[in-house]
Amino acid sequence: MTRERPLDQQGETFFLNLRFMLIVTVFVANAVEPLISAMSGLDTLYRWIFSFHMPLFVLVTGYFARSSLSGAAGRKVLLQTGLQYLIFQSLYSVLDIAFFQASNIHHSFFAPYLLLWFLASHACWRLLMLGMSRWSRSAQFAFAIAAGVAVGYLQLDGCWFSLSRTFVYLPFFVAGYHFSFSAFMRLYQRYFRIVAAGASLLLFTATGLLGRALPVGWLYGSMTYMQLGIHEWYAGVFRLGVYALQFVSSLAFLSLVPWGLCRMTDLGRRTLYVFLLHGLVVRAAAASGLYVYITGPAGAAMLIFAATGCTVLLALPVVRRVLHPLVEPPVGWMISLRRAALRRSL
Repeated sequence: MTRERPLDQQGETFFLNLRFMLIVTVFVANAVEPLISAMSGLDTLYRWIFSFHMPLFVLVTGYFARSSLSGAAGRKVLLQTGLQYLIFQSLYSVLDIAFFQASNIHHSFFAPYLLLWFLASHACWRLLMLGMSRWSRSAQFAFAIAAGVAVGYLQLDGCWFSLSRTFVYLPFFVAGYHFSFSAFMRLYQRYFRIVAAGASLLLFTATGLLGRALPVGWLYGSMTYMQLGIHEWYAGVFRLGVYALQFVSSLAFLSLVPWGLCRMTDLGRRTLYVFLLHGLVVRAAAASGLYVYITGPAGAAMLIFAATGCTVLLALPVVRRVLHPLVEPPVGWMISLRRAALRRSL
């Protein structure tokens, strides 16, 4: 017992550091997206980020879900996630119709607005894990990978209900839920971390040289094989190949994450605020015409710096104090209503 608690604390610190680094990459990727067709360097950065940032973000979510999957804590998370989705789906949709006017957007509660797919999928991952709770770990992984491959064969738009991403990223949620930090520590010794960091740099270079050979839609996880233009029966093999790429890229990126307490550890506790609010910043910048003035490397570097700075600002405690009712809406009243309804039914 005396050794397990410090190990748990060290694992939490590591994953908070990772969570903040990942939200930086999320903000940067979304910020540079309007320019990737015009700047090859940003295209390389964008594809490299997408090779690991969503898989790892889902893995981190699964890791922290272990302490609140079932019982009262699990119900509270599900209720709050659902309420967050309703609030921000409404907010983003209204602002999009009035100001942003992004292309290819379905204004429907059944089609999550851009980044809000993560909320819808998060709720589904939790429910799926509850349904698989009595299965063995290997059975859970087998089902998750098979479902991630099989969902691509559906003849529909994968964005509805966030169906595609829910199953495509399910293996990473299962991996996070069962993640062993002690085994991770044994593997990521000094020399392995150096090799893994070199592999991450190598993947970045390879992405610049060969990245355009892989349609970026495969890295989104939101498209079925039909939407990706692959109609052959063996399309699922490509999904397995993408899984392999994401697995290697994720392992390589983990070598860059600091292990100990640092400034980003505390910031990592408030990444939800960055995630839900940064889309407003990016959409506002796009609607303002700002990207017309970014035409060279200096402007691109300033954009990346600004996205990183905004990430820090949105993760500050003052943002949480001001926007807590919006981003983390109270659900106690919903639980009270449920209890009252149950009492009346008895």
